[in-house]
Amino acid sequence: MNARPCIAIYIMASDVLGTLYIGVTSNLVKRIYEHRTHAVDGFTKQHDVTRLVYFEIHESMETAIHREKRLKKYTRLQKIKLIAKDNPEWKDLWDSISVA
Repeated sequence: MNARPCIAIYIMASDVLGTLYIGVTSNLVKRIYEHRTHAVDGFTKQHDVTRLVYFEIHESMETAIHREKRLKKYTRLQKIKLIAKDNPEWKDLWDSISVA
């Protein structure tokens, strides 16, 4: 697992059109790995949310947090459209971030 720092907001899903979770992190690979392995108790573990379906890279934690707050105000339909725009098949993007 490549754990290089990467400030990002991300959306995870339990399945295609399943339960959604939005988060922000300073280390995307490490944080998604934690979600996928249920290393930390919480919402994603409780709802088995393990698929990375969307992410955006940001230059600063401040801009990432601002974007996360805006996304959390989106309706479910708006979130689904955002994901579908770049990832219409709702593929798990883990492989695209975890390779060296």
